[in-house]
Amino acid sequence: MLKTIIFDCDGVMFESRNANRRYYNFLLAHFGYPEMDESELDFVHMHNVYDSVSHLFRNHPQTSEELVHKFRKDNSYRPFLKYMDMAPDLLEFLDKTSSTYNLAIATNRTDTMIPLLQEFDLGKYFGKVMTADNSRKPKPAADPLLEILEHFDCKVNEAIYIGDSSVDEETAENCGMRLIAYRNPTLKAAYYVENFLDILSLDPFKE
Repeated sequence: MLKTIIFDCDGVMFESRNANRRYYNFLLAHFGYPEMDESELDFVHMHNVYDSVSHLFRNHPQTSEELVHKFRKDNSYRPFLKYMDMAPDLLEFLDKTSSTYNLAIATNRTDTMIPLLQEFDLGKYFGKVMTADNSRKPKPAADPLLEILEHFDCKVNEAIYIGDSSVDEETAENCGMRLIAYRNPTLKAAYYVENFLDILSLDPFKE
């Protein structure tokens, strides 16, 4: 029986590509470097901020990552939250499932996840939020999913993960958890959906 639903954030709960583009270009511009290309945007869209900074500044050794992170921490992500677009049926899905299932988040966001939940008044729905900062190891390691299972005293076959990227695919595989591929038919997944409300018609939600 399904007990726990775990959500990725970027690309699932929120379309954040525009926000990520603006945020990381803001970091690059501060240090005098050109904007990201599309492949770099693809990378930062899937990875945590530490890996993203390493990737973006890999060709700029004259700027230390420590300096970039100091600037990042001194400048809030909040101005970029307005560029985040919440999935149109997310709230309805949360309202329909939160009284029946444990809800949790496993994301590679760091200190921006809680402000994002606060901005959109979503924190009340989630009993556990795992980020790249508070997990033993970030995705694609299985640790964020395993720590959620531990928190809810839940077995892996009693949970399901909603993701949209190859990192989510790898994370689910590493944990042995079923994956719902959200708007990405190229992933190896148990189920494929285009909208949140479509999830309610899947077999695990009929048990």
